[in-house]
Amino acid sequence: MNTDIDTKPTADSNTVRRYVQSSLAGDLAAGFSVAAVSVPIVFAYAGLTGLPVQSGFYAAIFAAIGYALFSSSRVIAGPDTATSIMVGATLTAIGTAGTGDRSLDAAILALLVGIACFAASLLRLGAIANFLSKPILVGYMIGIAASLFVGQYHNLTAVKIVSDGVVRPTIELLGKLNEAQLPTLLTGLALFAVARFMKWLTPKLPRAIVVLVLGIGASWLFDLPHKGVAVVGDIQLSLPHIPTALHLSNAPLLILDALGIAVVSFANGIVTARSFATRLNENVDPNQVLRGFGAANIAAGFAMGYPVSGADSRTAVVVSAGGRTRLTAIFAALALVLLTLVLHRPLAILPMAALGAILASAAVDLVDFETLWRTRRVSPFELLLGLFTAAGVVTFGVMNGIMIAVGASIMHLLWYASTPGEALLGHIPGRPGLYDLAHSNVEPISGILIYRMEGSPLFFNAGWLRQRALLAAAHYSHPFNLFLLDARMMATMDSTAQDEIIALADALRERNIRFVLAGGGKRFREIVNRGGIVEALGPENVFETVSAALYALGKGGMPLDEDSND
Repeated sequence: MNTDIDTKPTADSNTVRRYVQSSLAGDLAAGFSVAAVSVPIVFAYAGLTGLPVQSGFYAAIFAAIGYALFSSSRVIAGPDTATSIMVGATLTAIGTAGTGDRSLDAAILALLVGIACFAASLLRLGAIANFLSKPILVGYMIGIAASLFVGQYHNLTAVKIVSDGVVRPTIELLGKLNEAQLPTLLTGLALFAVARFMKWLTPKLPRAIVVLVLGIGASWLFDLPHKGVAVVGDIQLSLPHIPTALHLSNAPLLILDALGIAVVSFANGIVTARSFATRLNENVDPNQVLRGFGAANIAAGFAMGYPVSGADSRTAVVVSAGGRTRLTAIFAALALVLLTLVLHRPLAILPMAALGAILASAAVDLVDFETLWRTRRVSPFELLLGLFTAAGVVTFGVMNGIMIAVGASIMHLLWYASTPGEALLGHIPGRPGLYDLAHSNVEPISGILIYRMEGSPLFFNAGWLRQRALLAAAHYSHPFNLFLLDARMMATMDSTAQDEIIALADALRERNIRFVLAGGGKRFREIVNRGGIVEALGPENVFETVSAALYALGKGGMPLDEDSND
């Protein structure tokens, strides 16, 4: 059930009261937690773009608000690794060197990305998200959790990790444990233990905020900065500076790169939104997510920020801290302003190990092996796809993992659709309906072979249909001179399938076997009526229902039930 609520202004005091009672505390706690972990992340991503750190804060603050206003998902929009790297590479490629010019080009790039996302939502391109099945989304989240956890090795140990992926950094860390800074390691492990213990003992309390307060208190009490423990440091943030004279000469050079960043932003963002929605048993409208990212990027651009996407780590903190509605993002933006303008002094001594503990704990909360285990009972192949997706994210990175997930989903769909189920049908004397002859008490209908394909015939399985139908006719153990294709489970077909059905009828006719087509969904029947099948087969061999076909073929005394497909 979607727990998000309509956050537009309303006179319904009951709605406000219910929100205050059920969600406000969790949203506030999650918002402050997200703001706290955003500070060092924003610093890091701004470095990837080659922009001033203020640009990162503007992007994080205004993008979160823009996304929350235009999308109902609990995803936090903000700077992320993939888009930050692409922004930096784009600005360097077009030769933007000066800080002012670079910031302006980054803002223009964000505006173009936002426009592209809005245009994609109008074209309903969010439908690509439908190719992501639940097991694949769960596998993606496991990969994200592993990557997020491994990304905290440095914060928790102060050991510099240079390897990529998950396995190699882990092996590297084990080989460098003697280089770990003991105060940092003890601080990180102690705070991680606190977060996990609170998850078990007091799951409703805001663990991230407790860990932050304890981290600041330990830093002040034991003077951790002077013992070599890395801390966030002081932050200076001012209002965005909007240039009075806009130089748009580079704008045409940014269009193609903006489209590329928009694709990456949406791909990353929609997978993040769908994955967390699956984890929380919620629904997500992909086109609304597109509009949300459009608004987020436009807001970031007007605030002199740079392009953004869905922030996996900060969204994980939202879920872990109990954020329930999209107001969490607005609270996070306001809290980020508060932290940087008012509470920057205590935040300056916050150990990076505390942030590592929060993110590592959030990563553990993302793992949902239970769903994958349940999937094993339903479809072992889908379980493999989920694990394959997790391995792709872990091995090749988040964006490549997304491409692997989409590719795996499409391959699974094509494999499943290219070899649909099939059955030869008969009847049980005295009972209505047609039944699978594989059952021991089902008898064939005299003189008729009834073949059913459990799916729609299309270009990738139409040849399979013809081959399997001819094979069934060749090996049918009962005498027959009439072949009835039961199309009740066919929702549609294309021109290739139409040609294959006609070829099937011709091949059977050469064996002196009459071919009859009966049933089909609404779209299937429309194609039959306007295509060439009726002319090719003859109107006496095409029927709207199986009942009508059997009646016309002299089997009218047999009671039938069109809904029976056993």
